[in-house]
Amino acid sequence: MAEKRDYYEVLGVSKGASEAEIKKAYRKLAKEYHPDLHPNDKVAEAKFKEISEAYEVLGDQQKREKYDRFGHAGFDGGSGGGYSSSGFDGVDLGDIFDSMFGGGFGGFGGFSGRQQRSQNRPMKGEDVYIGVTISFLEACLGVRKDIEIRRLDLCDVCNGTKVKPGTSLENCPTCSGTGQVKVTKRTPFGVMSSVSTCPNCHGQGRVINNPCPSCSGSGKKPVTKRININIPAGIDDGQTLFVSAQGNAGENGGPNGDLQIAVTVRPDPLFRRDGFNIICEIPITYAQAVSGAEVVVPTIEGKVKYFVPEGTQPGTIFRLKGKGVKKLNSYGKGDMLITTVIEVPKNLTAAQKKYINDFELTLTENNYRKRKGFFEKLKSMFG
Repeated sequence: MAEKRDYYEVLGVSKGASEAEIKKAYRKLAKEYHPDLHPNDKVAEAKFKEISEAYEVLGDQQKREKYDRFGHAGFDGGSGGGYSSSGFDGVDLGDIFDSMFGGGFGGFGGFSGRQQRSQNRPMKGEDVYIGVTISFLEACLGVRKDIEIRRLDLCDVCNGTKVKPGTSLENCPTCSGTGQVKVTKRTPFGVMSSVSTCPNCHGQGRVINNPCPSCSGSGKKPVTKRININIPAGIDDGQTLFVSAQGNAGENGGPNGDLQIAVTVRPDPLFRRDGFNIICEIPITYAQAVSGAEVVVPTIEGKVKYFVPEGTQPGTIFRLKGKGVKKLNSYGKGDMLITTVIEVPKNLTAAQKKYINDFELTLTENNYRKRKGFFEKLKSMFG
């Protein structure tokens, strides 16, 4: 088995990275290597699993502290690198003595069945990966969706036993049910014995002589399921939603894997998002900007009225508190930021142009602050 890479290296961040930096790195890599974007690409799938595993540890403060202290050994069933019943400094004593003495060295002979027990232990099923596309408003407000997934469920004929109903798994004739075989070799130093995994049963200790005809002895069948999921308010484009126990069936009575859903949010014609704030441009007329007016403003929860004060300039931003996106897995909401766009009228008649020119003649520099300031600076520079 290949040695695991450092989790910080996997996510491409430093050991001193903040939670936000770790989250940002994970989201970028998860979106890049998501299996939905690379169908039937085992390399991308393995990369995505590695990224998800790294984030599961580094994204949790307690797990991260444990990893910083003990490394991968802190998550392999040991006691942080110290001595335990299964090893010392991450090294399995049983494996050492079994390989050297065939499991017959003093009191360590009891380790010889460890590999078989490990092979037969309950194991969680693999995760299933899908993508879902939702609208901008659905991402902001939350939505329930019926989705279709393909996964492996336990065979409904053998119930996962892999054998024909009425029969059972049988002891492997090669290793007599131990899951291991002893190999004896004559060397210049004498006869040496070693123990290795049984090549016939692959360490299981049992073999299938009467495979289930329905699943061909795999114990699982591909099925299509339609499930209803809750997409929480505040989820953003590129984030991954986890649904527990909706993945592939486990092995030896182990639990199902999880369902990982990559969320894509469609752009909206009116709104755009900045964190938990919503930005919207509102066109107003020249007269409304000059005199002030009550205008109708769209928000993600419906229309509201807002009074634009007189003398409003192009690009002025007004803030509506609490009218933004709900903060994901937290309390409170962002704000609504209204950017005013003053529309200059076109296709004026001669009479309309005369009215505007006559109106312009009544104005002075005091009515144009920016214009007045500009010419004062110009005069100071060039005289």
